[in-house]
Amino acid sequence: MNFRILAKFLGALLILTSIAMLACGIFAVLDTVSGESAAVSSLFLSAGIVFLSGVLLMLCGIGKIDRVPRREGIAVVGLGWILCGLVGSLPYMLGEPRMEFPDAFFESVSGFTTTGSTVMGTDHTTGNDIESWPRGILMWRSVTQWLGGMGILVLFVALLSYLGMGSKSMFRNESSFQTGEAYTARIRDTALTLWKLYLCVTLICIAGLLALGLSPYNAISHAFTVVSTGGFSPHNQSIGHYASWGNSWLIELWLSIFMIICSISFLVWVVLLRKRWQRLRAEEEGKLFILIFMVASVVIAWNLTEIGGGGPMNFLTALRHSWFNVLSVFSTTGYSTVDYAAWPGDTLVLLAALMILGGCSGSTSGGVKVSRFIVLLKTARFEIVRAFRPHQVFRMHVNGNALGEAERLQTVVFLALFGLIFIAACFLVSLLEVTHGMDMISAFGCVIATIANIGPGFGSVGPAENFGHLGGVTKIFLAMLMILGRLELYAILVLFMPSVWRKY
Repeated sequence: MNFRILAKFLGALLILTSIAMLACGIFAVLDTVSGESAAVSSLFLSAGIVFLSGVLLMLCGIGKIDRVPRREGIAVVGLGWILCGLVGSLPYMLGEPRMEFPDAFFESVSGFTTTGSTVMGTDHTTGNDIESWPRGILMWRSVTQWLGGMGILVLFVALLSYLGMGSKSMFRNESSFQTGEAYTARIRDTALTLWKLYLCVTLICIAGLLALGLSPYNAISHAFTVVSTGGFSPHNQSIGHYASWGNSWLIELWLSIFMIICSISFLVWVVLLRKRWQRLRAEEEGKLFILIFMVASVVIAWNLTEIGGGGPMNFLTALRHSWFNVLSVFSTTGYSTVDYAAWPGDTLVLLAALMILGGCSGSTSGGVKVSRFIVLLKTARFEIVRAFRPHQVFRMHVNGNALGEAERLQTVVFLALFGLIFIAACFLVSLLEVTHGMDMISAFGCVIATIANIGPGFGSVGPAENFGHLGGVTKIFLAMLMILGRLELYAILVLFMPSVWRKY
């Protein structure tokens, strides 16, 4: 292992993170509404600590790096996300109201992994609520999701490639970008193009929210968390905060548009911007994502008109609640306008399936990804037919890319491993929280919300609740599940397998 490479990249990561903290600190100084000095001091102090730590690591890695070997690239990706979670927790611990380390680490990791689960309460009467926090800290909370959405290490590839550092191995192991289109052009140029597109989409979203009447603070906060499909909101009721506005349905519609855009591979949008319209004909994943969303929305809306939570509703009201919350769950954004945990049980089963499935590969969404579902279905058909026609030749394609035996096997192994980890994690969370009397639905909700990077779950961690009542060890474990899900298992699991490093 070349520790000089690790030190240089991780040091640069810390410096980049400190710049983001500094920007939030400047916002807190200029913010005339909140007038909270606690946010200013905690953000500037955190930025200073993280910057100095980054400089020290960079000094340890002095020297020209022509390329990053795959082993070091995997280590940078895995350790980089853990390090982001650690240093990102400083503003929560150094300011007021102060968080303990498990809470701060959980909130920080939830931000960078765009999960959206929170330990901040929603009880305004006791002061234990999101809106009681300084707006500078809440802005930092939104910024972490925006940085994590596209992948902060992909930003590295875009910005640091000009320092003579290699980039291909990091780009390959950053979970959001594993589709074939990434290799049709130079990796560095692709990474830079992706971030330019990400920035443009964010600015358009901000402009639309401003036009709909949101303040600059709220528009920026929600734009950052919708394009990253993260779901953090500075309001206790999430998007339900705007339910009393006359144009609330327009706000929900505008946010829905960006949830759809950012749940489809950004590489598809890059290709379309280059006017390669034939790519649309080959796009299976995005089309299936939209089809599943539409069908699920209508099915759940119809169910709500019959036996909806709190009583039957008219179809248009049911459809409005259904399409926004279904899309929020399916895209793993985690916004909410109502407490869907009160919906009928069969509806919750469908929502759980959508949570696990998630968005498209190459997007900012979490979950196992629609493309893997497509590969699984095609592989199942292939194996069934081959059992009776062993000599028949199959050619399998997904999104226009040919898939071989290795890719099919990798998909099946990933899904099996995901399922095993999911079951084991549910059991472990139940064991850790046995003294608090946690039921299996809540344990299931904890795990699915974190490993699939969704945000709210079911039971005691539903959309109207939070994760603050859990034990410290449980919070740290769930935070690691968030990173595991964000990096799609392998880049984290390999860190705990010394034999792999010795044999590499």
